[in-house]
Amino acid sequence: MASSGQKVVLITGCSSGIGLRIAVTLAKDEKKRYHVIATMRDLKKKDKLIEAAGDTYGKTLMLLPLDVCSDESVKQCINNVKDRHIDILINNAGVGLLGPVESISIEEMKKVFETNFFGVVRMIKEVMPDMKKRRSGHIVVMSSVMGLQGVVFNDVYTASKFAMEGFCESMAVQLMKFNIRLSMIEPGPVHTEFETKMMEDVAKMEYPGVDADTVRYFKDVYLPSSIDIFDAMGQMPDDIAKCIKKVIESSSPRFRNLTNNLYTPIVALKYADETGGLSVNTFYNLLFNFGPLMHITMSILKCLTCSCLRRRTISPN
Repeated sequence: MASSGQKVVLITGCSSGIGLRIAVTLAKDEKKRYHVIATMRDLKKKDKLIEAAGDTYGKTLMLLPLDVCSDESVKQCINNVKDRHIDILINNAGVGLLGPVESISIEEMKKVFETNFFGVVRMIKEVMPDMKKRRSGHIVVMSSVMGLQGVVFNDVYTASKFAMEGFCESMAVQLMKFNIRLSMIEPGPVHTEFETKMMEDVAKMEYPGVDADTVRYFKDVYLPSSIDIFDAMGQMPDDIAKCIKKVIESSSPRFRNLTNNLYTPIVALKYADETGGLSVNTFYNLLFNFGPLMHITMSILKCLTCSCLRRRTISPN
C-alpha cells in the first residue's frame, strides 16, 4: 500500500527488459516518492524482477498479474489497486514483428496490434475516468522512433506504433483539459534479450512463399545493417528508464521524448521534405547502394560513442 505522499505508478510488461528496469529504477528512488505496481502477464516470470528489486520488493514495489490483451484482466488488475487510484500509468508492454510482409499472416499482424495498440487503449480507457474525476494524472506510452519514421522489414510493428502516435496525439488535447499529461517515449534501438533473440530467430527462418531476392535482401543486407546500427547507436534499458524518470518528474513534461539524440537527424529527414521522397530515397540508398559505406560509418560511430557519450544522449535534457 502506498504511503502518504507517494505516487502510485502502474507499469505494464515488467518481466524483463525496459519494463523491469523502469520498475526497479522507480522503486529504488532515494526519496521513496513512488509506490510501484509492476505487472506482467505471467507471474511465473517474476524472478528476474524480484532479484533486481532487492529489498524494495514488498515495500515500494508490488506485483500484479495483467494481460493487456484481455478486457477482464485489465479491469481486474485496476480493481485490485486501492481505490483504483493510479497517479502514473506507464504503458510498456509490447511485441515486435520483423521480416518480409509476404511471410506474415494476418493473424500474426492482429496479435501485434492487439498488444501494441489495443493493449494501450484498454489501459488508458480503464484509468482515464478516475484520473478525470481527480483532475490529475500522467499517462506515459512507450512508442518508438518507428512510430515517427518507417523502417524497412518492420512494416507491421511500425504500423502499430504509428497508430499509437496518432491515438495519443489526439488524446493529449482532451486530457490537458482535465490536467492529465500524456507523454510518448520514443527510443531507437535498445539492447534487450527480446531484441537479441528476435534477430537470431529471424536469421534462421526460411520464409516460404517469399521471392528469393527479398529473402536475400532481408538476410544479407538488412540484418547486417541493423546489427551495425544496434552496435553503434543502441541504448540500454537503464537509459530508457532514466529518461522516463526525468519525464514523470518534470513540472512540464513534453509530449514527445526521443531518448537518443543520435536519431534526431534521421527522424528530421521525414519533416524536411513534404513529398516524403527525401527520407524514402535516403534510406533506400543507405541500405541498397551504400551498404559498405554505412558499415564503415557505423563502425566509426561505435568507436566515437563511448558509454560516457551515450549517457549524455538520454533525453530530455
